[in-house]
Amino acid sequence: MADFNFQNRRDFLKYTLGSAASIYSISSLAQNDLLLEKGFTKLTILYTNDQHSRIEPFPENDAKYSGEGGFAKRASAIEKIRSEDKHVLVLDAGDIFQGTPYFNYYHGEIEYKLMSLMGYDAVTFGNHDFDMGCKNIVTQMPHATFDFINCNYNFDDTELSKNKKISPYKIYKKGPLKIGVLGVGIDLENLVEQKNIKGIIYIDPILNANKIASILKNDEKCDYVICLSHLGYRYDTNKISDILLAEKTKNIDLIIGGHTHTFIENPQVILNSESKEVQITQVGWAGIWLGKIEVFFSSYNKKNLQNNKNIKI
Repeated sequence: MADFNFQNRRDFLKYTLGSAASIYSISSLAQNDLLLEKGFTKLTILYTNDQHSRIEPFPENDAKYSGEGGFAKRASAIEKIRSEDKHVLVLDAGDIFQGTPYFNYYHGEIEYKLMSLMGYDAVTFGNHDFDMGCKNIVTQMPHATFDFINCNYNFDDTELSKNKKISPYKIYKKGPLKIGVLGVGIDLENLVEQKNIKGIIYIDPILNANKIASILKNDEKCDYVICLSHLGYRYDTNKISDILLAEKTKNIDLIIGGHTHTFIENPQVILNSESKEVQITQVGWAGIWLGKIEVFFSSYNKKNLQNNKNIKI
């Protein structure tokens, strides 16, 4: 098995950067420069979902995803973007764990360590993140430098109850911008063995997302509100999805989703409960894509323009 005992972020990036030029290139530089010259502030949002412990790329003989994905190539892309963009936010919408022998053997340690070296800011929980129970998450959390965000699970009767890394929301300062991030998760019933979710109380994600988004937008005066969701993109039933979440809430600007492994090339625009636009996005699974959204904020009224540039890894 490969040695992933990297001592620090510099060692990891030295290992990965050799392939950066082959997987990432900037386009529309002239347009970006013009907006920045006119006083706009650019926020670059990078995101993943449903990584499922895919540390290495798919093998070359894979029938569908030959050679695609891999943490090292993603790290190269992220580092290249950081070298060119001033305000970068890196997020994940859950199901970091489960799917390869790396998780079976290391129980999530590798995933958290490498994501920390990549500089992830925040993640939310997916159902598979509980596949070894709350106690395992507590065990692995010291390997994570990023925030864990969820507002609709009550962990009071679990090993996670006193963990200070879990918050209903976080606010990130990026230059003059305040970016609010909240997280919601799917009902874990019938998705995870009962013994592994004992004590977790599921709360209506729409109700709580509305409450937290209002705090972020109205009380905290955030310029942009992102919801990390592991509800799933859409269903043929009345099960709560990202589509329903967008329609029945307000004050959320962007929903970064997971669970359904949906590849969305360009974010879908949905009107919320106040007939204002919400964007929904998701980048499949296994780290095959790195989602990338650039949002430009004007200096005088915080209105924004947006470019979507998903990167195939």
